[in-house]
Amino acid sequence: MLSPNQTMVTEFVLEGFSEHPSLRLLLIGCFLTLYTMALTGNIVIIALVTSSTGLHSPMYFFLCNLATMDIVCTSSVLPKALLGLESKENTISFKGYMTQLFFLVWSASSELLLLTIMAYDRYVAICHPLHYSSRMSPQLCGALAIGVWSICALNASINTGLMTRLSFCGPKVITHFFCEIPPLLLLSCSSTYVNSIMTLIADAFYGGINFFLTLLSYGCIIASILRMRSAEGKRKAFSTCSSHLIVVCVYYSSVFCAYISPASRYSPERSKVTSVLYSVLSPTLNPLIYTLRNKDVKLALGRLLPSFSH
Repeated sequence: MLSPNQTMVTEFVLEGFSEHPSLRLLLIGCFLTLYTMALTGNIVIIALVTSSTGLHSPMYFFLCNLATMDIVCTSSVLPKALLGLESKENTISFKGYMTQLFFLVWSASSELLLLTIMAYDRYVAICHPLHYSSRMSPQLCGALAIGVWSICALNASINTGLMTRLSFCGPKVITHFFCEIPPLLLLSCSSTYVNSIMTLIADAFYGGINFFLTLLSYGCIIASILRMRSAEGKRKAFSTCSSHLIVVCVYYSSVFCAYISPASRYSPERSKVTSVLYSVLSPTLNPLIYTLRNKDVKLALGRLLPSFSH
């Protein structure tokens, strides 16, 4: 309940990087460059996978889904962040905050599930190559993709819906450059117990169970590679999953630092740095790490843009 002297907050101020005014132009340049690279790279991936029959395989199908979620993630964060860097005060309405929060939670959680599925795909390809076509059938891949999008949309809807039930009557400055759950919970003047429980459950599922399944897949992959007698076979098998493993480590490390901690121990500065890693840098690097080093993708890119083949 609000006391007579309290008023409901209808908009928030995203503090962003206002405490570092000397870095404003540098940050605008970096964010604009990274956003352009992320959009271009991920759009190219989607165009290549959909237009090239040579890339119609489970691995590239999930890469296409990952590229789509990378676009959603960066587009829900960077445009507003850039506007905030160019203006004196970066305000956002309550509805706007909830909208950005929904798309951010949806895309970020979807990427975690997709990384787990991609690890399983590499496990089947390396450990059970003769059964790869039957285990990773088009029907199963389609069902997995629909499941990821649906489950994560439901998760985002639940968490966003719970946030709309909270009352905000005090400070309205969010110590971040985009909309996240932890800093908003700190500003609520009503009980956040249910929100904290749901956030903990989501953290356990996305950050805990998925991380364990990914480790399990790669444990089996490494064991299978070590049993190979051919050095060339080991090199080829490892090259198919090394890039994915690097991105998994970077992504999970940033997510753990940003989310796997109680709201009372929330650190704004640490959260800003780790959030840049998973919401900006990772979507920018994914096209390069996952596909542009791949011979099949380079060949498809050469067909799509003849100038690239020379």
